[in-house]
Amino acid sequence: MNTQKTLYLAGATSDMALAIGREFAGQGWNLILGGRDPQALEPIRTDLEIRHNIQAKTVLCDVAQPEKTIAALEAIHPAPQGMVCAIGYLGDQKKAEHHWEEAAIILHTNFNGCVALLNAFANQLELNRNGFIIGISSVAGDRGRQSNYIYGAAKAGFTAYLSGLRSRLAKKNVHVMTVKPGFVYTRMTEAMKLPAIVTATPEQVAKDVFAAYQKGKDVIYTRWFWRWIMLIIRSIPEKLFKKLSL
Repeated sequence: MNTQKTLYLAGATSDMALAIGREFAGQGWNLILGGRDPQALEPIRTDLEIRHNIQAKTVLCDVAQPEKTIAALEAIHPAPQGMVCAIGYLGDQKKAEHHWEEAAIILHTNFNGCVALLNAFANQLELNRNGFIIGISSVAGDRGRQSNYIYGAAKAGFTAYLSGLRSRLAKKNVHVMTVKPGFVYTRMTEAMKLPAIVTATPEQVAKDVFAAYQKGKDVIYTRWFWRWIMLIIRSIPEKLFKKLSL
């Protein structure tokens, strides 16, 4: 790849990741598209190269195969300057309550797998003393709600992980940003009835993420009003909260 800056998109098949990738590509960044099936990403890679006049490549990124995924990351030379970790799986809350296999997939995909990948990348950036990580968490991690508390628990753990990683790497000139989206129109949420007034498009999220990256923000909510929505939800007394159907 050429000498332009390069961004690694982990979970590149997701609508949100691709929107973020297009935003960076529009600013001249080369892209590495990480997905479970790199061949399936080829049409996207070609489109990005032609549309934005950048270079892009595809690599294996599968949290079910962490050793192979990390090996593929470490084989990239020169190493990318940044990573967006947009790996996620909403899963089925009701199924997860009764079947550990579903709960395990939710927890592993949204937490364990992301941590394995980011640990490896963080070590590279620490040695280089430069770069950034953008982790896509969720407002679901701000407070456990009965409708999605297993997914929310994984995202809460991921948010805490990113906070600790940010503190560790700040001394090494490496920035870590936590992104907490609210409702977003994606394939992951297409079966849900989302309130239009507070639901964003992936493109809106991408613009928020890129603007926050440029400003060196530590934590952002997207869209911005979710910060205040979640402040209200976190402020509800537990005695009342457990009676609500949230």
